[in-house]
Amino acid sequence: MLAPFRNEPLTDFTQPAARVAFEQALARVEREFDRDYPLVIGGEPVYTGAWIVSEDPCQRGRQVGRVARATPELAERALAAAWDAYPDWSHLAPEGRARVLWRAAALLRQRRHLFSALLVYEVGKTWPEADADTAEAIDFLEYYGREMVRLAGPVPLPYTAGEENELHYEPLGAGLVVTPWNFPLAILCGMTSAAIVTGNTVVLKPSSLAPVVAARFVELLAEAGVPPGVVNFLPGSGAEVGDRLAAHPRTRFVSFTGSREVGAHLYALAAQVQPGQRWLKRVVAEMGGKNAIVVDETADLDAATAGIVTSAFGYQGQKCSACSRVVALDAVYDALLGHVVERTAALRVGPARDPATDVAALIDRAQYEKVLHYLEVGRREGRLRHGGEPGDGAGWYVQPTVFADVAPDARIAQEEIFGPVVAFLRAPDFRQAIALANGTVYGLTGAVYSRDRARLEYARREFHVGNLYFNRKCTGALVGVHPFGGFDMSGTDAKAGGPDHLLNFLQAKAVAERF
Repeated sequence: MLAPFRNEPLTDFTQPAARVAFEQALARVEREFDRDYPLVIGGEPVYTGAWIVSEDPCQRGRQVGRVARATPELAERALAAAWDAYPDWSHLAPEGRARVLWRAAALLRQRRHLFSALLVYEVGKTWPEADADTAEAIDFLEYYGREMVRLAGPVPLPYTAGEENELHYEPLGAGLVVTPWNFPLAILCGMTSAAIVTGNTVVLKPSSLAPVVAARFVELLAEAGVPPGVVNFLPGSGAEVGDRLAAHPRTRFVSFTGSREVGAHLYALAAQVQPGQRWLKRVVAEMGGKNAIVVDETADLDAATAGIVTSAFGYQGQKCSACSRVVALDAVYDALLGHVVERTAALRVGPARDPATDVAALIDRAQYEKVLHYLEVGRREGRLRHGGEPGDGAGWYVQPTVFADVAPDARIAQEEIFGPVVAFLRAPDFRQAIALANGTVYGLTGAVYSRDRARLEYARREFHVGNLYFNRKCTGALVGVHPFGGFDMSGTDAKAGGPDHLLNFLQAKAVAERF
């Protein structure tokens, strides 16, 4: 009998054995920095002679690995390989596909620290952030396997005399999966496993900023029993590879996580029906947020402060769910601001490899320069209370930054920065606070700290986000517990890690037989 789903426990790094094991994993990953990784098309390695060089954001110029760079011609070949693999894979029993995911989960659990150590170096995740990323990947594999078994069962339909009626789910075909750099294992794993456990095959294009962990995960999938051609690994230029496949008439679906700009672009490409195309493409898109935490005068200020600081500066603010706005009522504004500044000042900025680090480096030069630009904008639009400066020049470091007295229409209150920057907005009353929280084009996450039941129920109705949290931080959604996805320009609200998610990759077929 299959055990009920339970979230993977996080590693307790206060335990000496856990710290030693993780240090050993870091050392092992360092010894493999000179490794090259090929494309994988139809199960075969492909070296192109052109490379994507992955670098450690905490140590400029330090190579973490090299991954082959795909060409448009190889994109065509990868899509063809996905379609070649589709008939056999789609006809494998759903339980058989689920078992492949569970085998992958077991392998990932065995190598947990090695994957987490790679996340430390490739994308600058601190020890706890890296460990949580890997645990979430395990959760996706375990949860989606169980969900596929559930969906494969009979669907209850009303009885009609003289007829047998049934409804079952079928996969879509071969699709494109485009994954981000900020959760390069968890989100990549979730997006890929959702598509394949439902019987589809994919071309997987990871972010060029995190291709090594993607390559290692594709190796793990093959070891777990994913047949050749089911997952075709195609790192490369978004303009050359991603656009071509999103617009391709043989691409059946596009699954994307990333910026609003790129997501909207791929959405538009996928919507255009090409000559010879036989379907309207299914698009799943998660595109970021400008998330707010609302705090009123009844709130536990210590809890609110901890939630704000963790949500704003965890992984350097490079989460689509990160808190980038705090909306505080007048009665508590000054006290809350002081607490947040004090706690922010205590954060330790340094290399992700150091277990004492709270805030590490941004992902690359482009993100570093973008955040520095917003710091200049913030100095004009608000009152700088902490940070506002670059950090150690050895990596792409920026000090965690707090701006106060920011207007609702200010750029730093409206535009996604994707860095360690939070803006404080003042509200005269609770209803106005919720209106301010809703005052962007995004609708991903939000939180409210209050002990007032009437206010919480008002927010439950009126706070327009896909993931709303009361008296806790607005980051850290758990697979199965907090189905994740947002409204408006935050995407298609596909609710990753929830009971509806796999339906995005299936189509329902109703069959009636009259006797």
